[in-house]
Amino acid sequence: MNNTIRIMLGAVFAVAVAFYANSIMGQATHGTFLVLAAVFGAYMAMNIGANDVANNVGPAVGAKAITIGSAIVIASIFEAAGALIAGGDVVGTIKKDIISPDAFGNDPMMFVYAMSAALLAAALWLNLATWLKAPVSTTHSIVGGVMGAGIAAGGLAIVSWTTMGTIAASWVISPVLGGVIAATFLYIIKSQVIYKADRLSAAKKVVPALVAIMSAAFITYLTLKGFKHIWGSIVEIFSFLPQTDKPTFTVALIFGLIGGVITFFIVKPRVAQKVVGLDNSREAINVLFTIPLIFAAALLSFAHGANDVANAVGPLAAVNDALTSLKVSTKASIPLWVMVTGGIGISIGLALYGPRLIRTVGSEITELDQMRAFSIMMAAAITVVIASQLGLPVSSTHIAVGAVFGVGFLREWLDSKGTGAKQKMLQEETEKHHELKAELAAYAGDDYKKKVELMEAEKAQKKNVKAIKRELRENYVKRGLVKKIIAAWLITVPAAAAVSAIIFYVLKGLAI
Repeated sequence: MNNTIRIMLGAVFAVAVAFYANSIMGQATHGTFLVLAAVFGAYMAMNIGANDVANNVGPAVGAKAITIGSAIVIASIFEAAGALIAGGDVVGTIKKDIISPDAFGNDPMMFVYAMSAALLAAALWLNLATWLKAPVSTTHSIVGGVMGAGIAAGGLAIVSWTTMGTIAASWVISPVLGGVIAATFLYIIKSQVIYKADRLSAAKKVVPALVAIMSAAFITYLTLKGFKHIWGSIVEIFSFLPQTDKPTFTVALIFGLIGGVITFFIVKPRVAQKVVGLDNSREAINVLFTIPLIFAAALLSFAHGANDVANAVGPLAAVNDALTSLKVSTKASIPLWVMVTGGIGISIGLALYGPRLIRTVGSEITELDQMRAFSIMMAAAITVVIASQLGLPVSSTHIAVGAVFGVGFLREWLDSKGTGAKQKMLQEETEKHHELKAELAAYAGDDYKKKVELMEAEKAQKKNVKAIKRELRENYVKRGLVKKIIAAWLITVPAAAAVSAIIFYVLKGLAI
């Protein structure tokens, strides 16, 4: 499918949403702004699908557990299901207490301009990031958009700089936590299975326990993040549960532990049966992680759809509420058509442009196989669970990409202690360099030409050693891509904020 067709299909979806919005409020005062916000919301949803969803399925695709086509189908179904089933019916209009409602002076139209500007700015930034192959946080994009429009409306004083500080902290916390946890699980797999003489016997003991831990982590994660918007309805049906507005960490953990124990007893005999007939190779062990990876991709997509769809539809719901109630509210109900716009838009964006970022996350940063991808998926769920309990600000995008970094750097560290062909070559060339360096230092003759030859030889050998080291490092983790992604993370909030402020002034000017 060429790019022109992709753009046309995306445009058809946005136009369809615009027509529906127009049928609701097109003739009302300022109804045009709902149509405009609906187009921006559809555009934002598609960009979330193109950029953010890659983190959920990229590792499984990179490990060749599933194809890109299968990943898109699985993610599209579960993203939409998460959004429509568990996406909630109320959203905070002032995203994460970033700005004060006082910024708008109780003027609903100023609020409409700000939310519309935030949507379009965040969507434009995500579009650019996708084109640059940089997976960035959609939450941070919309945070930047809301902040920029808020500053344009009410000045710097209306921003909650404490909240912005916690967001900045997540730039470090998220990738570091994700990387450490992913590397830890990969090291366990390597040390307890791959490095054992009898890998199959070791796998029969270790793999069921790992899958059980994964199950526990995902059920806990899903309870905390995937069901938080509909928890009130759940406790009405199951009256024995604690009557709280949102699932508590204790309840989520109990669910996770029960699910993990059940999973262990289901998986253990199946793994024992599966290893019969397999050879004692790394490739055979990898096969055991394929099914868990598919489940992980589906569950991550469901939780993402339930939890992050508000990034697309929250400001749109806020615009709809402001235009219908003619006031600025801190909470707004989400009409079904708005939620459908978010859920379907994410799926369309994933199908049209998702493969670009799926390849980046799955294979372009570091080479993945099933056990490495499994470690990344584990890190994605466990990090969110830990962060939720500790109250740490984290980004699911930064966690997943940080986990990929962690796996790559662990591979590099472990292999640096090995005896592979490249490592032997590096050792031999390093020894040659040391010999030349020692010979040059010891040379006491007055033959200037020979000394120059020694100096040039030592310099050339030094460059050779550096080139081999660089090649080895790039083989594990593409440093250039890592730097580009981190740079994109750092400028997401200010870039979205700057664009949003400009759009706010344009919309305000057009209205006047």
